[in-house]
Amino acid sequence: MRNVVILGSTGSIGTQAIDVIRQRPGQFNVVGLSAGGSSLDLLCEQVQAMRPNVVAVADEQAADQLRSRISDDVDVWAGTEASTKLARYEGADVVLNSITGAAGLEPTLATLDAGITLALANKESLVIGGRLVTDAAAPGQIVAVDSEHSAFAQALRAGKKSEVRKLILTASGGPFRGRSLAELAGVTPEQAMAHPTWAMGRVITINSSTLVNKGLELLEASLLYDVPLDAIQVVVHPQSMVHSMVEYVDGSTIAQCSPPDMRLPIALGLTWPDRVPDAAPAFDWTQATAWTFEPLDNEAFPAVELARRVGKVGGVAPAVFNGANEVCVDAFCNGRLSFTGIVDTITACVDALLGADRPDFGEYSVRAVLAADAWARQAAARLIEA
Repeated sequence: MRNVVILGSTGSIGTQAIDVIRQRPGQFNVVGLSAGGSSLDLLCEQVQAMRPNVVAVADEQAADQLRSRISDDVDVWAGTEASTKLARYEGADVVLNSITGAAGLEPTLATLDAGITLALANKESLVIGGRLVTDAAAPGQIVAVDSEHSAFAQALRAGKKSEVRKLILTASGGPFRGRSLAELAGVTPEQAMAHPTWAMGRVITINSSTLVNKGLELLEASLLYDVPLDAIQVVVHPQSMVHSMVEYVDGSTIAQCSPPDMRLPIALGLTWPDRVPDAAPAFDWTQATAWTFEPLDNEAFPAVELARRVGKVGGVAPAVFNGANEVCVDAFCNGRLSFTGIVDTITACVDALLGADRPDFGEYSVRAVLAADAWARQAAARLIEA
């Protein structure tokens, strides 16, 4: 029996994790849930189904409402630091961090500091925290939940680290694959939310349409598996059946393939290195199928190469990339920024960070990272208003 804490339980990954756990009551025990508080009815349902010891809610008014609707034997912690406190929960075997965005950094570090296995679905915390996160982790303490990084972990079992030539990160291409940069100018939020393969939350869906998400995954892969950024290639694979690949020095390429279903990497994240039987459906090999691969159009989708540039700079630069993007996504969805303006604005923020009048955030630390994140959000907001 594994004791599990789920951070971000009402989001896409959190709800699917609960689905995995609900089907296997003898294998998992949910001891803690956390959520922002905007989906209170769903959170109540989860509490009643999972019977956790603790629920952490960021919004204090939502926490008060939750207390009135659930059993008194469930503790409710409220406030912006509640998830970080829950991430250290004594007795937890694994913490699934599926919080969206930079808000996941401090819970990630808290989990690692407590010596608990971290099933990481919050890629932003690793991207902006960089070596602060990887240096805090014991060997094997971070287990990837993103389908691409779970694929890498599985394919890397096929050889030694010294035998790896490159990682091949697959991308569906999003809803606008094949469009030119000029054709992307008038894209609407509704169109950007229509991902062809995955059903996800708002931020990650918009990030997938701009390919900012693939840029974040590039940085995540480099940090997780200690592979140089130039040894990671992004390839468009519209069918989303091959989740990523590892090429070895002898010319062999090992691919991890499965139907697009996040329950498989979630289950692996909760039990790594062991597999959960029937975590998700397998392929039906009696049916004819075809998979295609094509190069990424970096002119139409410059976010991946911008992320590569940011990763090579290191330090707080990835925090600026991510912080500016989160503001731009909100502005785009609210009709205040064009689709192509998202990456343009992120680029302008990165250029300002690296320019002659660059801000000084002091020695590289969590405090510096959070200060850079705040600066990027303010800089992006000013550019959007202008």
